[in-house]
This record gives sequence, C-alpha cells and structure tokens, in this order.
Amino acid sequence: MTAVWVTIAGLAVATAAIKAAGPVALGGRELPRAAIAVISLLAPALLAALVLTETFTTREGDLTVDARAIGLAAAAGAVLLRAPLLVTILAAAAATAGARAL
Repeated sequence: MTAVWVTIAGLAVATAAIKAAGPVALGGRELPRAAIAVISLLAPALLAALVLTETFTTREGDLTVDARAIGLAAAAGAVLLRAPLLVTILAAAAATAGARAL
C-alpha cells in the first residue's frame, strides 16, 4: 500500500470518528442555546470567507481586484434589489464576462 492510500484511509477513519463523536458524547441531550447560536452563525461566516478568498486572491495568495470582483459587486447589487437567485447569478456572470472582454 502506498503512502497516498494510507493517508486516505487515515483521513477516512479520522472523519468517521469526528462525525461519530458528537452523537456519542451528547446522546439524546439538547445543545445549550449559546452553542446553537454559534453553530447557526458558522455557515454564513464560512461562506463569506470562502467567497472573499476566491474573489480577491490569486493562486500565489496575493491580493487582487479583477473581473471576479466586478461580478461579485453585480451579484451584491442584485441581492440588494431583491432579485431572484437566477437573475443574480446571470447578472454576476454577465458582469464578469463583460469585464473580462474589456
């Protein structure tokens, strides 16, 4: 077995152990309100971090402002105008394509 497969197997076991730890530790008990409040805020914060990282960094990790930022601004504008999701995506794609064409 190569080192790659050993790593994959180890990661699979570690992932299963982490996923099983919550139900095993908590059993049938409910989480405290503070924990639920924090957990409900994690997904939007993670999504925002991923979007900003992918929009404003290069492959080398340098900061940049390019066509992706224009697409993000167009999407934000569409969201502020309460446009449907499909319209928001099309506006972002069109703005990005237009900026790249220029």
